[in-house]
Amino acid sequence: MMEPRSPGIIIADDYKGYHPDFFCIPKYYEGALECVLLPGGVIRDRIERLAQDIAEDLGNEPVCALCVLKGGYKFFTDLIDQIKKYNHFATRNTIRMSVDFIRIKSYKDDISDDVQVIGVDDLSEFTGKNVLIVEDVIDTGRTIKELLRLLKTYHVKSAKVASLLVKRTAGNCYRPDYTGFEVPDKFVVGYAIDYNEYFRDVDHVCIVNEYGKKKFGTSYPHRNAVRQ
Repeated sequence: MMEPRSPGIIIADDYKGYHPDFFCIPKYYEGALECVLLPGGVIRDRIERLAQDIAEDLGNEPVCALCVLKGGYKFFTDLIDQIKKYNHFATRNTIRMSVDFIRIKSYKDDISDDVQVIGVDDLSEFTGKNVLIVEDVIDTGRTIKELLRLLKTYHVKSAKVASLLVKRTAGNCYRPDYTGFEVPDKFVVGYAIDYNEYFRDVDHVCIVNEYGKKKFGTSYPHRNAVRQ
């Protein structure tokens, strides 16, 4: 199996991150974060390099970038912006890109994983196309592997995966083609990644603490308690 083009920056398990007080965090999250694991500026710089790698690998052929909502939207937006920036200055391997959006629901029983794709009428619209799936976090990898299998049944020309984060879990069975950061098996939030629809509005990737989990748990009053 070919090694991933961008295996990701490895964040060690004992890495302590930064105290939230050093950053602009919405006041209503005060006391809810253990640390800022990845500052927004570091994330954006890493995305710039990922965009370059993707453009060099996939350039000169049309690509459909497929955003997995909701958590992937900020990573997706920043990645596409950087690819467009790359195209403005590149003398070769410019990448022609269209975009689409999906949500994924997964159901697991003792036999198999079943993935329901929401947001496209028919996956056959990707037949014969090069597809770049853009995810926020890969945990065990089972859902993304099932999505790839599903796309292959529609005879896509190629399918690659870019994920901002890959968690270092015991059950992780998949490595994407492009990884921003490999992170410890902690509950991460921010940069559009949520906990019960909260923390999406934090500009950094953070670790939520036990107080934050309790405060913003399912009993906390909010508009939408459904998590992707």
